Amino acid sequence: MKQLLFAGLLMASLALQAQDNKVQMLLWEKDAPANATPETIGAMINDNDFTKNPGITVYKAQKPNGKAIVICPGGGYVWEATGHEGHDMAQWFNNQGITYVVLKYRLPQGKHEIPLADAEQAMRLVRSHAAEWGVDPHKVGIMGASAGGHLASTLATHYSSDETRPDFQVLFYPVITMKPEYTHGGSRASLIGDKASKELQDKYSNELQVNARTPKAFIMLSSDDTAVPVANSINYYTALVKNNVPAALHAYPTGGHGWGYGDGFTYKPLWTAELEKWLREEI
Repeated sequence: MKQLLFAGLLMASLALQAQDNKVQMLLWEKDAPANATPETIGAMINDNDFTKNPGITVYKAQKPNGKAIVICPGGGYVWEATGHEGHDMAQWFNNQGITYVVLKYRLPQGKHEIPLADAEQAMRLVRSHAAEWGVDPHKVGIMGASAGGHLASTLATHYSSDETRPDFQVLFYPVITMKPEYTHGGSRASLIGDKASKELQDKYSNELQVNARTPKAFIMLSSDDTAVPVANSINYYTALVKNNVPAALHAYPTGGHGWGYGDGFTYKPLWTAELEKWLREEI
């Protein structure tokens, strides 16, 4: 009985501790109702309607090392895979002392500026709360998977100021280009439309936008990815190298697309070990 009581108290303590380490907030104050409470804000952030109410969920590390990562889940710019490409990774990053931030960004619905605006605002929020969350404002990175990788690499190449520039980027099997010959058709259609001008196409073909100030990158993919051609990652990596930007590219022989933090991916022990080492030694 005593053991059961102790176990129950321990679980309750851990649940409260986890709650204390989790913060939710809307990105834009003007979107929040005047009488918003933490409960209603949480409901808005977790609402499945990704066309409005963008927000962040912050998982604060108990023993922060100063690093923070903002994750942009994938979903072809039509939905967001907030589980295996979002919240599921929180504990893994927290265990390394990294503050982990899941971004719920608005879907573009043809308005290509919207996701980038939300990603920039997420960076501003993290840096404005840096002292409170134990974060070094010079060690804040962006991470993304698939179409979320396109948003992450867009921020890395289109940031508007030092305040929104990521210090590093981590990309899972990312969409990088909008060029029809090797883009992900659904992501392109949702972001810029099928009949986009060449100017707009090139703007969001992020391999063309790399320069010497593009942040260092860790990129991973599966060679048998049939959803997003590997040329997206390889051409982006090549552009980074040409501009003397430190970059790591990890290609696994199988796994397809969309594995995220899922245990079904054979090479999960490899990518987690390699990313942990890179974050520890390079950031």
